[in-house]
Amino acid sequence: MLDHLKFRRVLIKLSGEGLMGDCKYGLDDKILTRIAGEIRSVFDYGIQICLVIGGGNIFRGVSGASKGMERTSADYMGMLATVINSIAMQNALESAGLITRIQSAIPMDTICEPYILRRAIRHMEKGRVVIFAAGTGNPFFTTDTAAALRAVEMKCDVLIKATQVDGVYSSDPHKTKNTLRYDRLTFVDVLTNDLHVMDTTAITLCRENNLPILVFNLHECGAFAKVIFGKGRFTIVEERN
Repeated sequence: MLDHLKFRRVLIKLSGEGLMGDCKYGLDDKILTRIAGEIRSVFDYGIQICLVIGGGNIFRGVSGASKGMERTSADYMGMLATVINSIAMQNALESAGLITRIQSAIPMDTICEPYILRRAIRHMEKGRVVIFAAGTGNPFFTTDTAAALRAVEMKCDVLIKATQVDGVYSSDPHKTKNTLRYDRLTFVDVLTNDLHVMDTTAITLCRENNLPILVFNLHECGAFAKVIFGKGRFTIVEERN
């Protein structure tokens, strides 16, 4: 089975908002359990998996700064929100029978390991799911950028972004009718047309390191396993040969 897989080591970027379910804020246990089950189904194929989770369901640094909060303080609060989400996801994954480790870019030894590249790779080689928390550890950088950075460092085959829709659209399909959906894009397409796949820093980092980005619907049951085999509905962003 492993010989037919499109990817062997992947990083999944989950948005904090995707963990809310029908809640107005915070976490939905049912969503956490379902996502953990999806990750377990892919792990069982022999895929090495790591994750980065946003914190927008709890706090967004940008929105905090827009309300008058000092940007650095707001961003650090957002990083701590990602740690809360990472602990919640760790619990869900371990309930699904997986062994996990959280590595934080901000040292907090009581609840997780510090981020150490070689140790993270070794964890995955031993069959553990690694969750990277606290973004890059620096203000002014999003969790999108953190996901791109960690995916490059871990030498992942692809960065998989789980979103609220089944790919990349020319505009928000929830707000605009007759919007155009893309199956395949180049990094230049994304940057030139200002498509909201990930922030510019993340896109540029992926482009410079030839790391494909695959966007799929977080809420479609079984979609994660399908895209690992190159099937189902998704958009892939890569450098065109």
